[in-house]
Amino acid sequence: MPKRVLQGTVVSDKNDKTVVVRVERRFTHPMMKKVVRMSKKYKAHDEANACKVGDVVTIEETRPISKDKNWVVVTGAQAE
Repeated sequence: MPKRVLQGTVVSDKNDKTVVVRVERRFTHPMMKKVVRMSKKYKAHDEANACKVGDVVTIEETRPISKDKNWVVVTGAQAE
């Protein structure tokens, strides 16, 4: 099964080797027929502490790294 890949914005980098990434999705509401924006936050592993708040990063699903960290930063500040 392929790993899920998401793109989002870093909203917090206060933890060591961890960033919080907000991923936004847009869809049409089934009854109201309006475009709705919903977002969800994911904790992602950032080994080099390279990502800063506001960076647009790509995260990939991986094995559990901690209690609530199952994602790792693939591109973004680390690619530079």
